[in-house]
Amino acid sequence: MATPRLTQQDMTEAEQRELKTLLDRARIAHGRTLTNGETNQVKREYIDKLMEQREADAKKARKLKKQQAYKPDAEATFSWSANTSTRGRR
Repeated sequence: MATPRLTQQDMTEAEQRELKTLLDRARIAHGRTLTNGETNQVKREYIDKLMEQREADAKKARKLKKQQAYKPDAEATFSWSANTSTRGRR
């Protein structure tokens, strides 16, 4: 299941600031304003890294949820009184 590509609107404010910082650093390194291709390349690389990080976090969360999932006790015997209503059928 492929996740849809992340956009700048989907990013948090901190992530947007980080992207802006990366663009500024690239602009300073080139010593001029960046072309559209260069800007898009920086954005694409950052978004790819961010998507990988989010996928890893989601994978950890799924693994933790699966470990903490309720597992019925196989040793316990079946209790009729626990599974029947005290008021009976209506």
